[in-house]
Amino acid sequence: MSQADLWRPGDKPEPRAPQGKVTLPPEVWKTIKEGVDGLDKELRELSLDISAHPELKFEEHHAHDVMTEFMSKKGFEVKKHHLMDTAWEAKYTHGKGGRTIGVNSEMDALPGVGHACGHNLIAIAGVAVACAIKDTFVKHNISGTVVLLGTPGEEGGGGKVILIKKGAYEVMDACLMCHPAPGPPLSASLSGCLAIQRLIVEYHGHTAHAALSPWEGQNALDAAVSAYNSIALLRQQVKPSHRIHGIFEGKDWAANIIPDYAKMFWYVRGETWADVQALVPRVKNCFEAGALATGCRVEVNDGGSTFDLRQNKGLGDDFKQVFESDFGPIDYEWGIKSASTDFGNVTYALPALHPGFGIPTEPQGGNHTRAFTKSAASPEAHIATLNISKALAATGVRVVTDDQFFAEVRNTFEADCRLRETAEKTVQ
Repeated sequence: MSQADLWRPGDKPEPRAPQGKVTLPPEVWKTIKEGVDGLDKELRELSLDISAHPELKFEEHHAHDVMTEFMSKKGFEVKKHHLMDTAWEAKYTHGKGGRTIGVNSEMDALPGVGHACGHNLIAIAGVAVACAIKDTFVKHNISGTVVLLGTPGEEGGGGKVILIKKGAYEVMDACLMCHPAPGPPLSASLSGCLAIQRLIVEYHGHTAHAALSPWEGQNALDAAVSAYNSIALLRQQVKPSHRIHGIFEGKDWAANIIPDYAKMFWYVRGETWADVQALVPRVKNCFEAGALATGCRVEVNDGGSTFDLRQNKGLGDDFKQVFESDFGPIDYEWGIKSASTDFGNVTYALPALHPGFGIPTEPQGGNHTRAFTKSAASPEAHIATLNISKALAATGVRVVTDDQFFAEVRNTFEADCRLRETAEKTVQ
């Protein structure tokens, strides 16, 4: 039984005794909670608006416009079309000096199923965190900056990877965001995510009459099918945490013509980027085998990659204390552990945190299903989003105000960098 099987829309979480302790002064924690609660109705409207206007990667024009307008009204300095057409930045600085805490909002939907990964919730979570931090800076006269980055194209586009290369994260000392997944609405997860390499595979053959003279043809579809079956056999000899999955595409196909072209898209995933680097050559061998078996020519091109998600332990430990103080338990196994995100690259670039949070779902209604689209628009999901936003805002404020804590965060990040470098050298 999975965590998703334990909760359904309408379920009421049981009261629980606090398990953690907020590390901020009580009056600061109160300001954060009141700030998020004060935006409840507006955030709900914004979430439902984005959900009702699903837009695919790099086409998030409506979300871009409504979110930048919202942040402008909240007193942020907004840059529309920031570095990318549908990316944007909202910044607020109070006082002089101080650190800069970054926050991310995702906006894109999925083909055919809308906001089936809950990016409408991620969008408003970023807004809630940034606004609560701004209010706290002002009320308690804290010097610092909060930057909310609207990041397009997470679903297969690697929007954050592009933004990293363009320097969007260079101003940040640390970065925060969150992601919904099936589970109790008073729960969160600090699991990692898988690294991924996307591959575009094209086979070129030769047409022929499929009945009259099939021996004259070189069947590109057969090449693709052969590769698909080879990968199916390969799966038996890979780690349980590895994921290899793909789809076919074609053009001008007819049953009485030997296809001279076939295209496939493949995702290769592993727990670490080093794992993916070791697995990809084995997958490419399957593509080559399909070409050899059919006499076709194969082209394999890079479809983009993202790194594994490395939760910063310093940030995660503080978030855990805060979340468990008022809301619910933290685990390290649920959430979106076997998925992938371009925020993984952010965690390689600077200290960052990306907790998952539970929302009630229908049976077999997890992420990337039509049922999850409906769940992500539910009142229970909205409340869960507000809760995790409060905890993330508290951790963000501590990054800015606590020198010793931030030193621990940096030390954790640098230790992670050394471990990654060692792992990557083993596959070179």
